[in-house]
Amino acid sequence: MDENTKKYLGKVLDNRYYISDVLGMGGMAIVYKAQCNRLNRYVAIKILKDEMLKEKELLKAFQTEAKAVAMLSHPNIVSVYDTSISDNINYIVMELIEGVTLKQYISNVGKLNLKQTIYFVNQISKALEHAHSKGVVHRDIKPQNIMVLKDGTIKVADFGISALENVASVHSQYALGSIKYISPEQIRGMAPDSRSDIYSLGVLMYEMLTGRLPYTAETDDEMAKAHIAGDLVPPNEIDKSIPKRLSGICAKAMESEIDKRYQSVTELLEDLDEFRRQNPRLIYSGEGDIEARISNVNPIIRAGELSKEKYIQKRKRARKVSIMSGAFGVLVFIVLMFVFLWTFLLRDIFSDAERVQIPNFVNLLYDDVINSQEYKKLYKFDIKYVVDPEKVDGLIISQKPEADRSIMISPEGVHIELTVSTGIILSKVPDVVSKQYQEATLELQRAGFVVDLIFEASESKKEDFVIKTSPAAGEELSSGSTVYITVSSGPSKKEVTMPNLVGMMEQKAIERIKSVNLVYVDTTYLYSEFDAGTVIKQSQPAYEQIEEYCKIYLWVSLGPKPDIP
Repeated sequence: MDENTKKYLGKVLDNRYYISDVLGMGGMAIVYKAQCNRLNRYVAIKILKDEMLKEKELLKAFQTEAKAVAMLSHPNIVSVYDTSISDNINYIVMELIEGVTLKQYISNVGKLNLKQTIYFVNQISKALEHAHSKGVVHRDIKPQNIMVLKDGTIKVADFGISALENVASVHSQYALGSIKYISPEQIRGMAPDSRSDIYSLGVLMYEMLTGRLPYTAETDDEMAKAHIAGDLVPPNEIDKSIPKRLSGICAKAMESEIDKRYQSVTELLEDLDEFRRQNPRLIYSGEGDIEARISNVNPIIRAGELSKEKYIQKRKRARKVSIMSGAFGVLVFIVLMFVFLWTFLLRDIFSDAERVQIPNFVNLLYDDVINSQEYKKLYKFDIKYVVDPEKVDGLIISQKPEADRSIMISPEGVHIELTVSTGIILSKVPDVVSKQYQEATLELQRAGFVVDLIFEASESKKEDFVIKTSPAAGEELSSGSTVYITVSSGPSKKEVTMPNLVGMMEQKAIERIKSVNLVYVDTTYLYSEFDAGTVIKQSQPAYEQIEEYCKIYLWVSLGPKPDIP
């Protein structure tokens, strides 16, 4: 464990969260166990790594995703309680889950039976359906991000941070999701949408049904090609006991061509529900086997059977404990009564401490309140975001403690919890048809959208000008959604010679790609014997004729892999 990881242990964040343990580490963030001293409960806190603070685009994405994820409220999604964004630390406070990952569960159990597979897929699908309805795409569905509780409840985790990994992957060596579960369009560099989550869910369903992944390969590159090729062996050909209809649902979710896939999780759920109605024997009835199998992963200590002598001794001890517990209970009651009276009555009588009357923050704008020098001197604000279509984005809709209540001022100030509306977070797609695509791209990005370019021949539109957008101008989308721009490549698509980029430095290679009217999309970073920053592979063969505006991917060396002592 490095010093940056250790530095938060034993610290209290915002006078509220005492950090006690490290739960896990990823490329973007570190997850800690903490105790909320205000609500007296344990939570998980995901803190963005220090080196990520330098990435302005990453920080902006963190803020957007934190607000988006805070909107999610579903029994199959790990709850987000709080977020904090500042110059020196950025974190998300989440529900602490006691269970195992689906990865651990599958490793322990192997192939799942049909009942459990359907039961788990149904819960994951409902979690994704809820998220997608709020405009939130997970982007990295894999068994490591799915939690299984003792009662069989599924909790989908890591909404939000996975999106940050997508942002970071363009600029650094951090990996984009898991190549074993990633959708073909993500491999090609397209912006993922809800159908990308469906593909990853299909891979996960395949693994649960058959006990193995749909594609195997020795390298990530070969695995990526397998996903794109989509030569899937249906689950029922691996295991004849898998019903053909269920196998078909899995295969449709895993269609490599995005338009042939389920277009929404709701469609998948409808097919799954119909299958369950036709096969009632496969409806999971909670036999308790999940708890037993989880116990094999994380052992639960249970006492054995008692002998007669031990039973008598236990009864005697129980009587003594009962008498002592009764006396202790009376004492606790007296103490609690004193605390109550002191807090609400006696302290006001005997204390000379300075007090303040809480202002009314409701219906004020969040930015105005937290930036007020007058309020900063005295108040510490905790922010909770909620979706309220009736209220504008950033409006404070409730507060705790309530206005006009008299509060004693403590040395660390007065804590106020503000509930802030996010509105619907919808934006209209600007009309960019007939504009040059560079201008159109900037306009859409300023409106809060991600842009993906599609070039096609056109007799009516001048080269480099926008033919259409999808969705069309005027339609409303959640901020951060993808708008596809179809751009004219002239009366017919031209061909260009693919340059040889291998051996060039990355930035030079990108400039060369653009100079011949090709589209640079993304870079994959790998350790190799070549100098750091050197292009070691390209997605199209050098010197071959390819269509203008074809998308190009690069593989760039990180230098030799460092020796880890």
